[in-house]
Amino acid sequence: MAVSWDKMAQIVRSARTIAVVGLSDKPDRPSNEIARYLQKAGYRIIPVNPHLAEVLGERAYPSLREISEHVDVVLIFRRPEAVPPVVEDAIAMGAPVVWMQPGAENLDAAARAQAAGLTAVVGMCMRTVHRTLAGARM
Repeated sequence: MAVSWDKMAQIVRSARTIAVVGLSDKPDRPSNEIARYLQKAGYRIIPVNPHLAEVLGERAYPSLREISEHVDVVLIFRRPEAVPPVVEDAIAMGAPVVWMQPGAENLDAAARAQAAGLTAVVGMCMRTVHRTLAGARM
């Protein structure tokens, strides 16, 4: 089930729009720090949090299913037990990649995503991959 470094690098290089599920408006939370970093790196961030109207200057959506535009990556910052419905929403919206940040790992949900044809990255930080590639000039 592990995704190769080359595949993660390809995702990071080609993605343009990232839906961040569980994005907090608190600047000291990992979801906010990482989304802010990715936004500054040039990605379009779409916050997904039912308790917020806006985060990082972008309109927040209550769920993935509310987003009408194409999303390249669904980046997940939720507890593992909350991940399966997020994966189902990612499948329903046609997102090609679900990326479960460290702490959001759910292997059953990852297997479900892969069975539906999505790439599932589990337990690797997207910011870490980007920083590594940026150091290698992407």
